[in-house]
Amino acid sequence: MSTFRHPGIVLTDHTFAVPLDHERPAGPEIQVYAREVVATEQADKDLPWLVYLQGGPGYGSPRPIGRDDWLERALRDYRVLLLDQRGTGRSTPVNRRTLAEIGDPQAQAAYLTHFRADSIVLDAELIRRSLIGDEPWSVLGQSYGGFCTVTYLSFAPHGMREAFITGGLPGLTATADDVYRHTYKTVLRKNKAHYATYPDDVELVREITRVLLERDVRLPDGRRLTAEGLQWLGHALGMAPGSHRLHYLMEDAFADGDGGLSDTFLFQMMERLSLAGAPIYALLHEACYAQGGATNWAAQRIRAEFPEFDAAAALDGDRPVLFTGEMIYPWMIENDPALAPIAEAAQILAEYEGWRPLYDPARLAANEVPVAAAVYYDDMYVDRELSMATAEHIQGLKPLITNGYEHDGLRLSRGSVLDNLIGKVRGTAR
Repeated sequence: MSTFRHPGIVLTDHTFAVPLDHERPAGPEIQVYAREVVATEQADKDLPWLVYLQGGPGYGSPRPIGRDDWLERALRDYRVLLLDQRGTGRSTPVNRRTLAEIGDPQAQAAYLTHFRADSIVLDAELIRRSLIGDEPWSVLGQSYGGFCTVTYLSFAPHGMREAFITGGLPGLTATADDVYRHTYKTVLRKNKAHYATYPDDVELVREITRVLLERDVRLPDGRRLTAEGLQWLGHALGMAPGSHRLHYLMEDAFADGDGGLSDTFLFQMMERLSLAGAPIYALLHEACYAQGGATNWAAQRIRAEFPEFDAAAALDGDRPVLFTGEMIYPWMIENDPALAPIAEAAQILAEYEGWRPLYDPARLAANEVPVAAAVYYDDMYVDRELSMATAEHIQGLKPLITNGYEHDGLRLSRGSVLDNLIGKVRGTAR
């Protein structure tokens, strides 16, 4: 365990051994890493703990530089634990190399079934008891971290003092199909808003798409860039700066002036289309909605219900080429050098029927843990209608419904969203 300092904060590294399968506590173990953060002036105080559950799935916790973003507000009252959920960050990694050591694709898929919210919550409980014994702690869940928080409320509420959720109230009984039928509609609205802000992008994106459909365009790493790959850039449209960043990327597409796509554009596309840094995001994204049956590449199947996203048909007419959203498609795994070696495991997971329930509606209806949740009215990733149904179901939950922020409101509000949620739980919010 090592400790170091940034301006205004003291950071301490922690590593915990946890069972891969919590039903087999004597079986194989993995490591889970967490970073403790406390304000310098409060480092010697006995503060309550706040564990932060990151969005994803498959991304490590934030790497703070001083008291940035929401940490400034949190550190007034708490000692914060930034948890690298199993398989992410400095925890035991999940990637093509580590999975190859597990065995064949069936063994890899079986291993990966232990990397969902239910296992993350049980990890958190072991870590809580290791750090503070029987005392409960506070939980802050952003996006997928909010899904994990609702799982926590369902199966281990005794470990929670209070809960704060930002952009992460899941549909309690919604299938992956249900989720995508909602979110594809939201993505259509985000496209409309983007093209209203940048009308010249309509023809520019059509021209880029035409090149991709007529030519064999290769990224610098040798992968083919397809129209579907271009459309997937729309996953950024749900963040506050996403539309602007997408526009700036598009405007460089023909910067070399030779009629082909520029190196600047292609190198950026190569980086954005790779999920090498977050394999779990690709492998288990749909599984985070699964509670029973197989997902069977739900995003790909449900897309067929929305012909507006057919790029070739858009070019045949005079419609804009539409970007897609936060959806994982089979081609993303097959075409990514970092993921292709585990494509068979991904297919097995897509067909897996044994997913367990992640939420307990009966216990949530009788919830006694103080909870407040921010629901972003225009959220592209977590559907508002599904979130509000859950907010009404969890007893005592106090919602903050706002169109003042996109999905990244926790970070961009500079602590005001978290402050509001804390106030709601404490009864001091204005």
